[in-house]
Amino acid sequence: MLCKLSFKNIKKSIKDYAIYFFTLILGVAIFYVFNALDSQTVMINVSSSTAELIDLMMTILSSVSVFVSFILGFLIIYASRFLMKRRNKEFGIYLTLGMSKRKISFILFLETLLIGILSLFVGLVFGVLLSQIMSLVVANMFEANLTKFSFVFSTSACIKTIFYFSIMYLLVMIFNTISVSKCRLIDLLNGSKKAEKIKLKNPYLCIFIFIVSCIVLGKAYHMVTVEFLSLQDVKDAIKPILMGAVSTFFIFWSLSGLLLRICMSIKGFYYKGLNSFTLRQFSSKINTTVFSTTIICLMLFITICLLSACLTMKNSMNANIRELAPVDADFSIIMNMDRYYDDFRSMGFNDAQIKNSHYTVKEMFELYDFDITSYFKNYIEVNLYTTPDLTMNHTLGSKLEMVRTNFPFLDYDDPEAIMKISDYNQVARLYGKKEYSLEEDQYMIIADFKSMVEIRNLALKNHETLSLFGNTLSPKYDSCQDGFLEMSSNHINTGIILVPDNIIDEEYLYENHLIGNYKTSDPEEIMEIENQINQLDGDNPKVNEYLLPGGSTKLAIREATVGLSAMVTFIGLYLGVIFLISSAAILGLKELSESSDNKERFQMLRKIGADEKMITKALFRQIAIFFLLPLILALIHSIFGIMFAVKVLEVFGTNELLPSIIATAIFLILIYGGYFFITYFCSKNIIKEKY
Repeated sequence: MLCKLSFKNIKKSIKDYAIYFFTLILGVAIFYVFNALDSQTVMINVSSSTAELIDLMMTILSSVSVFVSFILGFLIIYASRFLMKRRNKEFGIYLTLGMSKRKISFILFLETLLIGILSLFVGLVFGVLLSQIMSLVVANMFEANLTKFSFVFSTSACIKTIFYFSIMYLLVMIFNTISVSKCRLIDLLNGSKKAEKIKLKNPYLCIFIFIVSCIVLGKAYHMVTVEFLSLQDVKDAIKPILMGAVSTFFIFWSLSGLLLRICMSIKGFYYKGLNSFTLRQFSSKINTTVFSTTIICLMLFITICLLSACLTMKNSMNANIRELAPVDADFSIIMNMDRYYDDFRSMGFNDAQIKNSHYTVKEMFELYDFDITSYFKNYIEVNLYTTPDLTMNHTLGSKLEMVRTNFPFLDYDDPEAIMKISDYNQVARLYGKKEYSLEEDQYMIIADFKSMVEIRNLALKNHETLSLFGNTLSPKYDSCQDGFLEMSSNHINTGIILVPDNIIDEEYLYENHLIGNYKTSDPEEIMEIENQINQLDGDNPKVNEYLLPGGSTKLAIREATVGLSAMVTFIGLYLGVIFLISSAAILGLKELSESSDNKERFQMLRKIGADEKMITKALFRQIAIFFLLPLILALIHSIFGIMFAVKVLEVFGTNELLPSIIATAIFLILIYGGYFFITYFCSKNIIKEKY
């Protein structure tokens, strides 16, 4: 009897369960897809270092999955509250007819179990199909071949999904049982007739709080953009976040008091059509809406920034490989360490290594009986110089105090890197960069780390002169020129001073570089060469006397970049999509609950002559207000949040920002917009139901 009743209830209320099913299926599918990534990566052929990054990514994703399960658990409990509230009158009738609360709890248990099993099954099927598409994405991201491609079902991901889903549903069942045991008959029968009492807040207080909140929010925006470099630690970073969150709450609180008053004062708008009804409906639940709207706004803000940032980072890092790793290898070694003996001794170098630090890269490899140059078809050797007489204290000149005040964390006493103009031009020719020339009394600075470029440009625009090795030099350009020496996946060059060759004192030689292209272009042969180099310091006793050159290679940079960008992208997408689904689902369920409560009010509109077109239009506007309100402020937050992310990510480069924003917008439209229309159509069906 009870089982039959449960089946009929599910069939009868299938329209009410639509958004619930949709959310559960999406949640299960996404949970499965991201936990099945390890099974998909088995098909692709990658190097050992990339495989290690994939293992790290899967470990992080497993930890993230625990967090995601809590979010989905909260979402399911929230959805269950809506479904129970939707059926208050039904439960009240059961109690009136003599059914015990225990039997009602059992009906709910069966319904929840059936819905859970059905959602889990459909979600897993959808997830398995979606994971096959993800296999192509994984292979493309890791630049691997798909010779081993086949249909993959991840048993471990399936078990993990079922396990977490079962725990979440067990909690929901416990929650439902407790809720039924505490309910009262009168509340069940009259719950839909209750509404919050509309209290018109003091308009002057609302205006004051709104203005103060906007000022505080503006200050938070300023701190994370203009004052970004002055944020020295975590506490400094948390402060604007808290300011933004609190001001967001009070902006919604003040708007909730002002919106109805402002609209009521505009008679032509307020009394047009069903506007007065729509605004009153909006205000009738305003006390509970403010907090939830704030949470949803912040979740949308995090989603937009997270998706934009991770996609930008991924695109920029892939583009950086072509720009910042233009040749096969760059090997370097520190020279003349005895000039700074105490510093290098404190770093762990022994006396012999410091004493023998007078060999170039080529010479040092020869000491290890390894002819590095025999593997190159073309290469160059260039040097960097430093002197304690040229630090940022000197290069910033009269701008030093202003920069120190704004950026106190910079080390102004570190010696600047100095390079001959002829050496840099050799690098520029090899890298395909612009070459330069200097007069005898000129210098210039090359850099690509944006924040440091801005700082250095302050001094260059002021035409600050430098005193170097007995020569006075003036800047040729009033800004830094784009350029770098060391290959990397990121923009890390904070500044190299280029000077005429003849003024350099060779005694201040600090670093030697050997840069070039291998004779072979075969990745396996290149990997073999680099493995030989990496094994030189294995059991070789010379390592205790002579430093082995280090360096960067295109192959190593590519593997590290691809692995890191994939890890960031998958984690960002995982969290971003879950946050977006949660935000939209909470709003959708809340609006469905409102529509369920307000059926009688819409019935009353029909009785006083409002046609169906006017009613559905009023419903559409009501739902649109609830969906747009948090989204609009989240978008405003995101403008400054993305500006902050650009500052953080400038080391990776942010040339690919627009495509990332477009991709994020597509996610928003598909998921958030999809939930909006599902909510609207489900709500329209609810208010059309007859008593």
